[in-house]
Amino acid sequence: MRKLVLLVCVVALPLLSGSVAVGGIIPSWDEPSGRFGFYPISNEISFYRNFDDAGEDRGETLQLVLINSFKLWTTFNFEFTADYNRRYSYVDPLDISAGKNANDHYVELSIVKPVTSFFSLNVQRVISTFEDESINQIGIRLSF
Repeated sequence: MRKLVLLVCVVALPLLSGSVAVGGIIPSWDEPSGRFGFYPISNEISFYRNFDDAGEDRGETLQLVLINSFKLWTTFNFEFTADYNRRYSYVDPLDISAGKNANDHYVELSIVKPVTSFFSLNVQRVISTFEDESINQIGIRLSF
């Protein structure tokens, strides 16, 4: 998670340099020149109790969804989505050779560059216990 720590340092630096902050749990701020800024869009924490269609217990999930906009000469969105699961993964009771991954996670780190009000470019990194390696995704996003 070194990339996330780096972003926190980059965001905190202007806050310490006399920029204008606006209230809220996660304050927005503008650097006086107007070239730098940070604007929270949606930051949510959810807790879930999971059940499959048959009503069987599938554990618990803690989900973080953080969507924030920042300005570094131009506007970008930074998105962090994470699901941390406890006793979630399905294991077939008839096939114990599959093992059990009782605690797993899924994390997406995204940088989104809005081009128009409905079209954006998206670069994202997916890290999970479901895949052997992290995945990089580059694509387009349509907002409607």
